[in-house]
Amino acid sequence: MPPTEDASVLFSTTLEAAYRHFGLVGGSVLLAVSGGADSTALLVGTARVREALSLRVEVATLDHGLRPEARHEVEAVARLAARWGLPCHVRALHLAPGSGVEARAREARYAELEALRRERGLQVVATAHTASDQAETLLMRLVRGTALRGAAGIHRARPFLVRPLIERTREEVEAFLAEQGIPFVTDPMNVDPTFLRTRIRHEVLPVLARAAGFPVVPRLATFARLAAEDEALLGELANGAWSRLVLADGSLDAVGVRALEPPLRRRVLARLLSEAGAEVDDASLARALSAVETGRTVTLRGGGARGGLLLRTTGGRVRCVRPERAGEPPPALVLAGEGASGVQPRTGWAFTVAPEPPPPGTLGLSLPEGTSWPLTVRTRRPGDRVRGPAGSRKLQDVLVDRRIPGELRDALPVVTDAEGNLLWIPGVWNSPAVSAVRLFLWATPPGASTPGTSSL
Repeated sequence: MPPTEDASVLFSTTLEAAYRHFGLVGGSVLLAVSGGADSTALLVGTARVREALSLRVEVATLDHGLRPEARHEVEAVARLAARWGLPCHVRALHLAPGSGVEARAREARYAELEALRRERGLQVVATAHTASDQAETLLMRLVRGTALRGAAGIHRARPFLVRPLIERTREEVEAFLAEQGIPFVTDPMNVDPTFLRTRIRHEVLPVLARAAGFPVVPRLATFARLAAEDEALLGELANGAWSRLVLADGSLDAVGVRALEPPLRRRVLARLLSEAGAEVDDASLARALSAVETGRTVTLRGGGARGGLLLRTTGGRVRCVRPERAGEPPPALVLAGEGASGVQPRTGWAFTVAPEPPPPGTLGLSLPEGTSWPLTVRTRRPGDRVRGPAGSRKLQDVLVDRRIPGELRDALPVVTDAEGNLLWIPGVWNSPAVSAVRLFLWATPPGASTPGTSSL
């Protein structure tokens, strides 16, 4: 075996420190090895430190099915793994060439690696991303437009995934392999100028280094690492802000959102849009931020198969809603007297007329002796008014005062008597209390268990 020189010492020190940092002393790892310089160095370097760490090491090599020579490359990886006494697993992915091949290959690759990790009972998958990959990724994202999250680049670790070479450059990788006398293959995609990463690697980074007068890759990689740390802290703060501001219906307290510092406000609103299925990009976030500041309603892109979303900030809440579509109101539910019950069509509210007060968790209205029967449960209509000791008011004004979101108002049940007097809007407005109570009207909202039935 070749003598240990400076690059080999550097690699051994780096890998041993990384595996200790990941808590893998006495643990196990699946190395993802393609046969290129970076992953070949990961295999050899890990094999050199495994005994010192009591580390169980296995190798995975994947043939994506995109190049005829890939079969010979995975065979070479298997031979190298055998030389170092490491179990090697060869898998074929059978990908089709064409649009989006990079993204499809990456998704298939990680899925297969994770499946193999589970199958073999190993703790983590290790990939051979380097500081050079980090610098290229950072520049790619910056030129396409990114925030701090994108500038964080390639993370050093994810659940069940580690990248122990992320602090070493590609030049250091190749120096290590040269000292060890280990050959490696070059993927033609790595020199294909069709890909932005290749142009940045071979055209942009050399120009930056010449302009700066020193190697820029380590500095760019350091910036990405620091950005990842800052992003992690901001993410934790944003999660805390979300927990404080989210309301029972999934909307956010508008005053609290406005009070957040801009970095937290952007992250909280991005989460709101994401959970609603809206597209989250710079333009969408700019519209959302403007809507929160001005109280306007804005249109969002996305929304899934049903399509169409609005961001509304009225009533003290920020929420994503579907645009209201005009249509026929739901049929009315008629309750003739004691013992009558039913569900209001399309709203899901269940009603029962009973001689006793409602059980806990069910809304109730006291009905006097002189109630004018039958009662009708319907939705609101133009001109509806509520009457109280101080006179009557428009129902619309009551709903605004109670901060009922506009998208919910047409789904509220409205209870009237035989003369058309508005008696009740469950959970929103009650008619004045009565003294001589004869019956009670129970109301159970959608999704709750109807009294007298099982909740299972």
